[in-house]
Amino acid sequence: MNIVTEIRHWRSLRQQLHGRQTGLVHTMGNLHDGHLSLCRRSLKENDVTVAAIFINPTQFNRADDFELYPRTLDQDKIRLSEQGVDYLLLFNAEQLYPDHYQIQVSETEISRVLEGEFRPGHFTGMLTIVLKFLNLVQPTRSYYGEKDYQQLQLIRKMADALFLPVEIIGCETVRAHDGLALSSRNSRLTDEQRDRAKHFPALLQSGLDPEEIAAQLTRRGFKVDYIADQWQRRLGAVWLDQVRLIDNVIIK
Repeated sequence: MNIVTEIRHWRSLRQQLHGRQTGLVHTMGNLHDGHLSLCRRSLKENDVTVAAIFINPTQFNRADDFELYPRTLDQDKIRLSEQGVDYLLLFNAEQLYPDHYQIQVSETEISRVLEGEFRPGHFTGMLTIVLKFLNLVQPTRSYYGEKDYQQLQLIRKMADALFLPVEIIGCETVRAHDGLALSSRNSRLTDEQRDRAKHFPALLQSGLDPEEIAAQLTRRGFKVDYIADQWQRRLGAVWLDQVRLIDNVIIK
């Protein structure tokens, strides 16, 4: 696996990939099998797979969440190399934001509800950095997990609106044995919280209405930001003490 830390170096390498189908898996690290499943799909569908790890400060609306985000770069490198990823991009904030974040990409409708209501500024930071990596990598296909379903809808909308020559591919949520969606934030849960967390996906899939799901989660010690139906999905965001979890399921 070729690790690239300089944008100017990557641009030179990218010219050598002209005419080859390229897949992008863009992450914030602390990789789990959900991330690796995106890599495996890209490896299957493209000639070249590029992974990127960048913990993007502009999409954290709380400084403590950014500071506490798990950082496991050495382990991540090993896992990506074992998968057979061709390139790993490790650019720092100074390279990615030479304008000091003066140029931003925003959306005015989907981004204002659900996650957008509870995490102001999050989606602007997310869309801005995703567009930067799509421009740098120029992938044929770019892969995103359906756990962040609202994010996926926004990336698709941006790609369509800005005529980006890339196929945005959503991949099914990967879950632990008890049904909890894999997430980097799961590592911050205590054993007791981890045991309680399984009730979140179970209730989302229970067929109860959103109000009753929220009430049952509250009784079990969760703080509920929202349970809502949109895009033929039931989406939810909850807190277990200082750890925030999101998930969604298809409405049957």
